Amino acid sequence: MILADEGATVALGQALARQLRAADVITLSGPLGVGKTALARALIRALGHIGDVPSPSFALVQPYEELDPAVWHVDLYRIEDPAEIDELGLDSVGDAALLMEWPERSGEGAWPQALRLALDFEQGGARRLTATVPPAWHGRWPPE
Repeated sequence: MILADEGATVALGQALARQLRAADVITLSGPLGVGKTALARALIRALGHIGDVPSPSFALVQPYEELDPAVWHVDLYRIEDPAEIDELGLDSVGDAALLMEWPERSGEGAWPQALRLALDFEQGGARRLTATVPPAWHGRWPPE
């Protein structure tokens, strides 16, 4: 799928928000500046969050418990060893959905049930999005 511009990225985030269920996991991969956080922001705002949606690069986890479903926005960019992830408490999110940037920092095989979205740069400012869709997302991907 090609996302022509930031507006298309926002539209995808909004469409994903309509499909999101409790305990879903969405991972966002790709190089710095490709639009992972823009996509996450659009999804969180579409669920009704008012105010800033900061990148969790330094906090690592930014929970949005007021949303339905609740969302934990996670950024693993600063993780150097997958063992550090245990300290984040991601196993105690309950029914919150996880929206995770830089999932490759978590090691092989983590979150096998995740909808895996990979973004990459294309010419002219567009982005290429590649999705790996688990069974739980069949019928919900691509979002409308």
